[in-house]
Amino acid sequence: MLIDDGCDLTVRLHAAAEKDPSLLADVIGGCEQTTSGVIRATNMHRAGSLKIPVVATNDNDTKRLLDNYYGTGQSVVDGIIRATALFMAAKTVAVVGYGPCGKGVALRAAGLGAQVVVTEVDPFRALQATYDGYRVMKMADAAPLADVVITLTGNKHVVSSDHMQSMKPGAVLCNGGQFVHEIDVEWLKKAAVREDTVRANMVRYTMRDGKDLVLLGDGNLVNLSCADGHPSEVMATSFLGQLMAVKHLQACTKLGAGVHALPKDLDKEIAALQLAALGVEMDVLTDAQAAYAKEWEEGY
Repeated sequence: MLIDDGCDLTVRLHAAAEKDPSLLADVIGGCEQTTSGVIRATNMHRAGSLKIPVVATNDNDTKRLLDNYYGTGQSVVDGIIRATALFMAAKTVAVVGYGPCGKGVALRAAGLGAQVVVTEVDPFRALQATYDGYRVMKMADAAPLADVVITLTGNKHVVSSDHMQSMKPGAVLCNGGQFVHEIDVEWLKKAAVREDTVRANMVRYTMRDGKDLVLLGDGNLVNLSCADGHPSEVMATSFLGQLMAVKHLQACTKLGAGVHALPKDLDKEIAALQLAALGVEMDVLTDAQAAYAKEWEEGY
């Protein structure tokens, strides 16, 4: 059984299995914890390279709510403040990507008084960000305005050399998504004529024209490189999702190779267990209400 984060173990095992197919012979399946990892596993399947079933635990409602939205929102802002001691109020914060993680970061930054702008490539998410009250614009337009830029996409070079060249002096760059290459850190380091460590995990790069940009955590995940990551309460729920996926794979031995969702009843069980841990009680349908919800003859 593969319990993965970022699809790294899945990719490496499949690469090794090209030389030694027996490595996959006894693997029942895997479960993937992150958005980026689910994308990679899905792309593997589309290419015909994925040889095992993978449960996308990242797509659980409970995971997206607690881990991506609340967990990332809190821990990313925590990492920025720990690394910089920055006063967030009145700063312009560019949130690059408005998925569940981006939504959480935008919420927390706005809650601290920041002026949040959002960049997106997905029309529905851009529309939601607009209706949530944020200014939505292209990254090329957001870059010159931002005091802080936070990437939350899982994609490559969403903050490019062109973007960095247009940023204001002293702009802070950090990655809250997945892989280190969300920001073109390689270009930044090559373009800089001076590099100064301001604080632990906070480095100022000075360009030839005298402008300086600040990079946190060397472009790695800011909530892990500059803080302690998600609180244990959040991770306990995410790990429960992984456990449920393992049990599901053991019970459903005929799942074919591909990316699969965890059944909704198991996701609801995770939510119920978390509610019980919090001491929260909720209503249940009466027998009459449950019957009414399933019929069609009685008028609604």
